[in-house]
Amino acid sequence: MAMWDRIKDQAKGLQQQAQGARGGGHGAGGHGGRPGSGSSGGSKAQLVSALKSQLTSLKTELKSGAYRDASMAMCALVAAADGHVDPAERQHVESLILNNDVLQNFPSEQLRQRFNKHVDQLAYNFQQGKQDALQEIAKASKKPTEARAVVQTGFVVAGADGYVAPAEEQALREACSVLGLSPQEFGL
Repeated sequence: MAMWDRIKDQAKGLQQQAQGARGGGHGAGGHGGRPGSGSSGGSKAQLVSALKSQLTSLKTELKSGAYRDASMAMCALVAAADGHVDPAERQHVESLILNNDVLQNFPSEQLRQRFNKHVDQLAYNFQQGKQDALQEIAKASKKPTEARAVVQTGFVVAGADGYVAPAEEQALREACSVLGLSPQEFGL
């Protein structure tokens, strides 16, 4: 647990450093533009990078089927957070999954199959697919390291384009809820 606290403090430090570099203190986005646009872009990118490094350092611990299945549900939920997934987005997220260092613990066909199953369910009936994905994600709550890694994996996928959209943040918050984790722990 001490290692996780150290990593968490490091991520918080990076986030605060990014806020200081922008000259913005702890304010919430009342600086014009849409909520989240630019107001946290730099810190989110650094947070995503820190989370990716943390995941890689835990690679040897993240080999269970529960982590694999919950991560694929998380990736599908993030990809479909805005209510739909176009073929290019599906292919992009699938590529991120298959090239993720930690997820290479699992056969690529298993990952692809589980991810696409959830995306198909979300595309067919978003609300039911979302409930199914959240139930799958909740199964990782038994092991705190895996639970955090599921959210981190979702965050890395969401932030791969350098921006975490509000709908993606909401999906991550909902995952935190079913996993019994505080969204604040991930800057949400």
